[in-house]
Amino acid sequence: MPANSRLRPGQPSPSPLRVSIVGPSDLVRVQVEADRLRSRLEGAGHVVACRLVGRGEWGAVDWRPVDDEGTDLVVVLGGDGTILRTARWMGYGQVPVLGVNLGTLGFLADFSIAEVDEALGDIAAGAFRLVDHLMFETEVIREDRVIHRVLGLNETSILAGPPFSMIEICLFIDGEVATTYRADGLIVSTPVGSTAYNLSAGGPIVRKDLDAFVFTPLSPHTLTNRTVVDSAARSYELLLPQPNEGSACVVDGGVVSGLAVADRVRVRRAQPRFALVETRQHGYYRTLRDKLQWGGGLHGAGSRAPRRAAP
Repeated sequence: MPANSRLRPGQPSPSPLRVSIVGPSDLVRVQVEADRLRSRLEGAGHVVACRLVGRGEWGAVDWRPVDDEGTDLVVVLGGDGTILRTARWMGYGQVPVLGVNLGTLGFLADFSIAEVDEALGDIAAGAFRLVDHLMFETEVIREDRVIHRVLGLNETSILAGPPFSMIEICLFIDGEVATTYRADGLIVSTPVGSTAYNLSAGGPIVRKDLDAFVFTPLSPHTLTNRTVVDSAARSYELLLPQPNEGSACVVDGGVVSGLAVADRVRVRRAQPRFALVETRQHGYYRTLRDKLQWGGGLHGAGSRAPRRAAP
């Protein structure tokens, strides 16, 4: 449970709530919806701050609580990319997030704008769940010195880059050699990131509230190199004996660093947890059914699926 939020599932929310509305300022629809939500929340007596920032400026603006007492809820307007930026923006002071999808697919930004008012009512009544998600720290180590340290939510990727020949990536688990990948790269994903780059690369979907890392090689030279899922309680290091000129470490879609000979990339569980609000309207498998069109048959059969298994 985030220490700087007063939200408690099963309990009516404290009044007033301290709510921060976050989104990209360069989208007109985000500004319109932010103004509408702010008016609704302030009309109900809550304290609201709008933090709309250009997508290229997120790293340059410090995260601030709504007031001196902190923030209870962050309403993110946008898509999954906006939520990833918000998670990095909040850093080590995570606050529960209600994700509102104004983008495309939206696994994290799960609520439509038409559902927001009902969701806020559920939160006020305590009819919600807080689902914690694994976050990780990635360190790039050169000559025994950490040159970059980044907090992430979805994945760390090691990409071969130009001249686009495969590279070797040695995986160490708690200091022990596990395997060497010969591939175009390697994705180290969290469960919440398993439906992102990992899924596109043929990796598995892992339930997002599990504490695990998913290792998926990109176009491996050896067909027996398959995805591995292992505990997040371990420390993982990736050693690159001979990277390409353009090889890079990428976290949540952003380039962290180019990689030189003998660089190591360490990935391990971070102390903060990303907390996402779910209400009775939304659950994990409903999201997968809707987003991945798991209909159970043709022509929208999923819309007629039973609400629960028969006794």
